[in-house]
Amino acid sequence: MLTSFYRLYPRHLLVAALLVFPWMVVQSEQIPSNNNLETWLPVDSEVRQAYSEFTEQFGAEELILIGLADRPPQDPLVEAVAARIERLEGIRQCWSPARLRQVMTDLGVPEADLAERLQGLTTGKDGKLTGLVALLSKHGIKSRAETVSEVRAELAYCQVGEDEILLSGAPVVIAELDRLGSIKANRVFFLSTFLVSAVLLFYVLRDWTLAGGIVAITLWSVVATNCIVQLLGGQMNFILSALPVMVLIFTLSVAVHFIHYYRSCLDDPHPIDAAVRRAFRPCFWATLTTVIGLLSLMVSDIGPVRQFGWAASVGAVVSMFSALVFTPALVVISKAKSVEQKETHPLLERLSGIIVRHPYRMAAVSLCLLALAGVGLPRLQSHIDPVEFLPRNSQVVSDLIRVENELAPAESIEGIVDFGVTNLPFVEKLQRVRAIELQVAATDGVVQTISLATFFPEHMPADPLETMKILGKASSRQQESDFVSAGQRFWRVSARVSGTPSQKFEIFQRLQRLDTSAPITFTGIAPLMVAAQRDIFDGFWESFATAFGIITLVMLVSLRSIKLALIAMIPNIAPIGIVFGLMGWFDIRVDIGMMMTASIALGIAVDGTFHLIMTYRAALKTANCPRTAARIALVRTGTPIFEAAIIASVGMLVLTLSQFTPTIRFGTLMSTLLATALLGDLLLLPCLLALPISGGRRPVATESQPTAVDGGHQSRRTAAAALKRSQRSSRRAA
Repeated sequence: MLTSFYRLYPRHLLVAALLVFPWMVVQSEQIPSNNNLETWLPVDSEVRQAYSEFTEQFGAEELILIGLADRPPQDPLVEAVAARIERLEGIRQCWSPARLRQVMTDLGVPEADLAERLQGLTTGKDGKLTGLVALLSKHGIKSRAETVSEVRAELAYCQVGEDEILLSGAPVVIAELDRLGSIKANRVFFLSTFLVSAVLLFYVLRDWTLAGGIVAITLWSVVATNCIVQLLGGQMNFILSALPVMVLIFTLSVAVHFIHYYRSCLDDPHPIDAAVRRAFRPCFWATLTTVIGLLSLMVSDIGPVRQFGWAASVGAVVSMFSALVFTPALVVISKAKSVEQKETHPLLERLSGIIVRHPYRMAAVSLCLLALAGVGLPRLQSHIDPVEFLPRNSQVVSDLIRVENELAPAESIEGIVDFGVTNLPFVEKLQRVRAIELQVAATDGVVQTISLATFFPEHMPADPLETMKILGKASSRQQESDFVSAGQRFWRVSARVSGTPSQKFEIFQRLQRLDTSAPITFTGIAPLMVAAQRDIFDGFWESFATAFGIITLVMLVSLRSIKLALIAMIPNIAPIGIVFGLMGWFDIRVDIGMMMTASIALGIAVDGTFHLIMTYRAALKTANCPRTAARIALVRTGTPIFEAAIIASVGMLVLTLSQFTPTIRFGTLMSTLLATALLGDLLLLPCLLALPISGGRRPVATESQPTAVDGGHQSRRTAAAALKRSQRSSRRAA
């Protein structure tokens, strides 16, 4: 029997868990970081296919735009820095003002045109900023963070002051995300979560030994989850940095519910057996619904969202296992001092009395509020901007803004001109591309353009020999491979653009409407970001609909009652509808972190619902009265539901200490949803269960029945008697 086992081997079990802990820590520390922008982009879409075709022809055009403040282009240090950076394995080429000037001069560009062409490319608009354009090699794209670190090291070696250096570009953003999203960087705010949880547990349990032990169990669960994620090939990103907090609240929730079940079974000859039997069924169904809510994120087309879904599902299963296996051993070791029977909270008794008297009114008010807020749901919109992933006070963000304002944006929309298999002369193609580039440059929102025509004079020499000499020099230059491919069939026109992803997409649409002399296809990160924005919104509804449908089926199977299953889902849907409806009313857009919260919150909120509704069913068999059964269920399960929800809400709120805006929003919204779901479980659900439609016979208000109906002066004594009968019935049912 479990009681005998835990009395004989509690320390052995905990020591075994402790022995495997160091190995799991080592494994979890080896999770690689991957915040590459392409992982956040939709895979199966026309815009992604167009971008893939561009990279096949010209390679992934990723660059590090280096701004040197108060350094004139002719400063010898500028060329020395460019030479050293170009030697790095991660850099295939580094453009400096002197190098580009020399190329254009060799190809016959007049001196009068050089300054204009270099401005915004490697020379600042006001002359105070000089730029270096470092193009990444294949190795650099595979090791972006390492390449950015090496570039910084070379700048330091050349004794360029930190206040003079401005770094911009996608590789710089990704490197910063990897640094801030690593396990080490998040350790401080994660440990603060454990501290807050320990304080809350002590407040609930009134025993530091038991509270500290349960926090240790949660730490074991977190490390075990990270270990499994690493063994399954998972990668750390800033969204997955919320996983430890998720696992923490999962474990604490199960542990708190087990403690309360154990307290109610102290008069049983085998309390551990009875507590595990009573806790297992609701905890199993609650964990199952949580896993379903998390796995519903797998419908998303965004890689990190799918990974978070399965990784958090693993965490939910590990949490249930560790809480139900290790908490009984901890209870035995800490002895009865920490698990003395508590009296029912008087606030719950008063609340249950109000619900019994006014179930129709309270249910009507709640449902009206849901309907009013739900009108805002169609107004919801999505938003994604990689720059917003970083903290607002980040040096990377300030550098990016200054480089974009004074030099040029690092992000571009790429145009691919397709001349097909025609035998047009090179010069004819060059002139057509120049004309197309002028059209692109004249488009509203385009800051600066560059193509192969940028390196040639506007008018080729009339002398054919001079033209051939220029073309001969050009053929030996590497720039041609950056702007022409497939035997001069495809020519590239790059347009630097600035603004939000939505503004860049508007520029993209304007470019698509251009009437050019040759077929041209536009692509780039900007349209991909908008596609990701749409995918976030579609994935938000798809994952929620999937979670809702499957969880409803689970409710039907577990409760074996269509009526009860539908009643149970209403208080879990209401908080989500109210919160997201209000977001629609106040024009708060859904981002990459917020889109996951609805499905996750639905899965977690069902936890308390299962505990309350199963107690209600047991009480209904004894009382045969919906109102009395609802009151008994609320009195018995209200305290652990409240405690678990508060711990979960505060735990999620600690995510606001993160350095990532999406993680902060994720924590804030999850905390709000869980707190609102608590009201659904403690107010709306008992009201619905107290209605005659939930089952049992309709109570008749008489003087001899003040408890169930009127909540008169004998209510507490009669409720206590009914509670004892319900406890005996629950034990027999278990």
